[in-house]
Amino acid sequence: MTGSGFRPVFHPAGHDHALRHALQDLRAGRWGAMARLLDDTPHWDGWTRRTQVLATVAAGTDVVHAWRAEDPDSAAAAVMHGRVAVERAVRAHRAGHARTRTLWQEAWTACREAAGRAPADPVPWIGLLALAALDARRHIAEHRVRPPAPMLPPGPWGLLAEADRRDPYNREAYHRMLQFVYARSDGPLSEAVNYVQWAASTAPTGSPLHALPLYVRVERYRRARGHEHALDLHWVAEDAIREARHAMDEWFLFCAVPEASPLDLNHLAHALYGALHFTDAARVFEALGPYYTTLPWADRVPRPADRSRAEEVFLRARARCLAG
Repeated sequence: MTGSGFRPVFHPAGHDHALRHALQDLRAGRWGAMARLLDDTPHWDGWTRRTQVLATVAAGTDVVHAWRAEDPDSAAAAVMHGRVAVERAVRAHRAGHARTRTLWQEAWTACREAAGRAPADPVPWIGLLALAALDARRHIAEHRVRPPAPMLPPGPWGLLAEADRRDPYNREAYHRMLQFVYARSDGPLSEAVNYVQWAASTAPTGSPLHALPLYVRVERYRRARGHEHALDLHWVAEDAIREARHAMDEWFLFCAVPEASPLDLNHLAHALYGALHFTDAARVFEALGPYYTTLPWADRVPRPADRSRAEEVFLRARARCLAG
């Protein structure tokens, strides 16, 4: 893994080999492995992560539709239907598609139906949170609820509370809320900073929410049009180092790596590398194994869409840290 022949692997399943098999089955137009995988997923964190990854592939197919047709009583199929509908609406919104509003309404209905079919499941509420980011002007009343703490903006706090009630500190739920905060403001990121600091301060030890501030720091760098400066002052500022150390000490040292988000691990490796904490960064790179995500490395290059250049930055950072 540390030699010159190392090649990073970009795969949404990361260390989850059972999920990888289900994705292969899904791409072949079959839903059986997906159904069995979800049936064998006992915890909400794994359930949330797996349904999200499955939906990114299923959204381009009619496999979930076929599953529901053959097994109409399946609550898991209803939840996946909501997942797929949300994914399609979000993609349409991002692309400025003319059918965005229709897909948004279909997704909202699908999530509400799934919530009724699976009342203990946080995922339908996470889907509604994802849709809230499409309502940047907060036209819908449930998207402008009073916040739970000072310095936080009004937003879909009731939806977050519903997800929290079913799975406290659910990683995706809090990331979806961050996307809403981003969507409602094109100006300074002070609201996002306040939000992630609040979330991290309330999260228990071992929670991936301690990595949330790392995402806002990358967003600040991206908006400032910072480019390929490997040891940019942005990353060695006192607060940047503090955020990286906090994520290391409060999350990484306690997390089960095979169940951790590859995106979180890449953000932490990136933050520690930028903070010049190469020894700690090496531990995260070793935990990652071959699994690489384009972000946040793509924000270090002049053209973020150039994946090959982003991969080069990742490889340089990894080699520098492991050399120590």
